[in-house]
Amino acid sequence: MLNRDPESSLEAIAAEAGLSRRSVYGHFANRDELLRELVLTGALRVATALDSISHPEPAVRLALIAAHLWKESDEIRVMAVIAVRSPLKRYTEDALRHLRATVLATVEAGREAGVVRTDIAAPRLARLAEDGLLTVLEESTRAPLTNEEGHRLAMLTILGSIGFGWREAGTFIDSHPELALDQIQSTPATTPNTGEKASE
Repeated sequence: MLNRDPESSLEAIAAEAGLSRRSVYGHFANRDELLRELVLTGALRVATALDSISHPEPAVRLALIAAHLWKESDEIRVMAVIAVRSPLKRYTEDALRHLRATVLATVEAGREAGVVRTDIAAPRLARLAEDGLLTVLEESTRAPLTNEEGHRLAMLTILGSIGFGWREAGTFIDSHPELALDQIQSTPATTPNTGEKASE
């Protein structure tokens, strides 16, 4: 409901879920409480899924982060943007702190390896990379993207932000099988906090 209409009322959400208002209010005192729970759960889900990503090449590691962020946010794009670009972002800061530190460390490693641009300070570059990925999610809510389009655009965006030309980025993606959509989709999901595989 919130992906279709971010202004959906708690009553409309309850009706869509086949619940009475009373049932929903038994768990959440108001709409803000529901949103807070959604963004925190979503942030933990994304952070957990991306926490285990590793690769010896910094540029590939960043592309993997972008691809997995798209995968985890594909069905909750509006909420993902709300989680980090609205007043609710204060509830997600702790959950995303380690992920942001990982992106920054990867950018710094890429600079040392000579594959990431050095004309912009690493912390700023890491933030710009994150903003670029959020822009992809926002764009997908304005003009729908297929899963394949979003997957590739997320990687092109993060590679572009660190200094790759568009042709170079496309060739780079195509030359690394681990970045293929089917490889990303076959990675098991994890549940927040436990790191265990999610049940089907």
